[in-house]
Amino acid sequence: MNGEIALLMFGVVFMLLLSGYPVAFTLAGTALGFAMVGQLFGAFDFAFLQALPNRLFGIMNNQTLVAVPLFVFMGVMLERSRIAEDLLDTMSGLFGNLRGGLGISVTLVGMLLAASTGIVGATVVTMGLLSLPLMLRRGYDPRVATGTICASGTLGQIIPPSIVLVLLGDVLSAAYQQAQLDEGIFSPKTVSVGDLFAGALLPGLALVGLYLSYLLILAWLKPHTMPALSSEQRQHQGVLAVLRTLLPPLLLILAVLGSIMGGVATPTEAASVGAVGAMLLAWLRNRLHTQVLREVVRSTMKVTSMVFLILIGASVFSLVFRGFGGDILVEELLTGLPGGVFGAMLVVMLVMFLLGFVIDFIEITFIVVPIVGPVLLAMGLDPVWLGVMIAINLQTSFLTPPFGFALFYLRGVAPDSIRTTDIYRGVAPFILIQLGMLGLLALWPALATWLPTKIYGG
Repeated sequence: MNGEIALLMFGVVFMLLLSGYPVAFTLAGTALGFAMVGQLFGAFDFAFLQALPNRLFGIMNNQTLVAVPLFVFMGVMLERSRIAEDLLDTMSGLFGNLRGGLGISVTLVGMLLAASTGIVGATVVTMGLLSLPLMLRRGYDPRVATGTICASGTLGQIIPPSIVLVLLGDVLSAAYQQAQLDEGIFSPKTVSVGDLFAGALLPGLALVGLYLSYLLILAWLKPHTMPALSSEQRQHQGVLAVLRTLLPPLLLILAVLGSIMGGVATPTEAASVGAVGAMLLAWLRNRLHTQVLREVVRSTMKVTSMVFLILIGASVFSLVFRGFGGDILVEELLTGLPGGVFGAMLVVMLVMFLLGFVIDFIEITFIVVPIVGPVLLAMGLDPVWLGVMIAINLQTSFLTPPFGFALFYLRGVAPDSIRTTDIYRGVAPFILIQLGMLGLLALWPALATWLPTKIYGG
C-alpha cells in the first residue's frame, strides 16, 4: 500500500505544479505533508528525514555544483557583451547569398552561443530580438523564422557546457553509485560531468547537422519561404573582420571544453576559466561596466538560487518518496514491463517526453531521474549514453506546446504580427528532428560513448 501512497504523492505534486505553485516549495511542502500524515497512520518512519541534514550538507559541499553559478555567470556576461549581435552580423554576411542563408546563420550562431553560454533563455531572447525582425524583413516565412530561432536556442541544452548536463552529471553519478551498491559492488565506478560533456558533443553536432539539412532541403523545395539576400542587402565581411568576431568566442569554447576533455581542469575549474574569459571578452569590446557587472551578478544569483532551492525541495521529496517505498514500486513496474530493458527505457523516455509538455527540465531532472535512474542503470545501461538520451529528451521540453519555455521566451519578444500558432507550427519539424536524433542514438549508442572512451579510456 505504501508504494501507492508514493505514487499519489507524485500525482499531487504534479497537479500543484500545473496550478502554478513555486516548484521548490511544492516539492518540499507536499512531501512533508504526506510524511506527517503517514507518521500519524504508521505508514511512514520519520527516521528517513534524519538523512536530510546530511543531504543538504552534501549539496553545500558538492564541488561539481559550484560549476552552475560559474557557467550561468559566463552565459549572462556573454549575453550582456552582445556577442550574439556580432556573430549574427558576421554569419549573415558569409551565408546571405544562399537560399536559406539567414536561417543557416541563425542556427550556427545558436550553436556557438550554446557552446559558450549553455543558457537557453538568454539565447532564444537574444536571437529573437536580433534575428527575427531581420528574417521577417528579408521575406522569411514566420513559421520558419520562429521555428529556427527556438530550435537553435535550445542547443544550449545538449552542446557542452550545458547547465542541464552539469545537473544530470551530479544526479546520475549518485544514481549510478546507488545502483552498484544495490548490486553488492562496494567499490563503485563513477560517471562525471566531463564524461557527459564528451558524450554529448557528437550528438549535439549531429543535431546541428540535421537542423541545417532540414533548412537546406526546405530552401530547395520552398524557396519562397527562405529567400536569399540581394547583393544590396548583404554586408560583405573581410577576412580580418570575420576572424575578429569568431576567434574570441571560439578560443573561449576551446579553453573551457578543451581543459575539461584534456583532463587539465575539472568542470568547476573550467567554469571559472569561462567566467573570467567572458569578462575579458566584455572588457576587450569595451562593454564591461559597473552597471553591466551588477546586472550579471543579480541574474546569476536569481538563476542559481532557483536551481539550488529546487534541489533542496527535491531532496526532501526523494527521501519521503523512498520512505513510502516508491523506489521499490518503480523498480517492480519497470522490471516487469514486456521487452525487458528496451521496454523500460522506452516507457521512461515517453514519460519524460510527455512531462516535458507541462513541467520544466530542472523539475524532471531532480524529481524523475533520481527515481528511475538507479533502476535503469542496474539493468546494465551505460550511464553516459543514458545521460545524453535524457538530455536530448529534455531538450524537446523547451519546444513542446503548451508550456515549452523557448516558445514563451520568443513569444515575449516577438512582434504582435507573429501569431502563437505560427510559433507552434514552426517548431513542429524541429521536434520531429530531435525525436529522430533520439532514435539514432538508441540505434547507435556509440555516438555518445565513443568519444568519452577515447578520451578517458574504458
